[in-house]
Amino acid sequence: MGGSRCLDLFAGSGALGFEAASRGAAEVVLIENNQQAFLQLKQNADTLKASNCVIKNSSANQAIIESTIPFDIVFIDPPYQADLWTDTAENLVSQGILSQGALIYLEYPAKQDMPILPTSWHLLKEKKAGDVKYCLFEFHAGEQD
Repeated sequence: MGGSRCLDLFAGSGALGFEAASRGAAEVVLIENNQQAFLQLKQNADTLKASNCVIKNSSANQAIIESTIPFDIVFIDPPYQADLWTDTAENLVSQGILSQGALIYLEYPAKQDMPILPTSWHLLKEKKAGDVKYCLFEFHAGEQD
């Protein structure tokens, strides 16, 4: 994680993003659409003195569209009822903001089939913890989607 650029979409409490920041990420961009959660993230970043964190009050899709520099690590853990996995994955690829070999961490409900994801995402690991499945993918640019 050291020196990498991380994107925490649907940041919520910021646990994934702040952990990346504490492990030496060069920059962590935390995206949160909910105003109250966004304000709490800003307060937590100040408390943690997480100067390598950028916190944005935006939808994940808008943040992806506005991004211009590729990310090395992306966390995707949207609200389950919103069913945003496939759209988010497709937007990340179509906007070209994943670096070659980027790692993508994704969580979804264990009772659900894995979301439809781009073929350029190669599954490295999949595990289950309670009602949640979590996966790690590696992005390979140039492979057809």
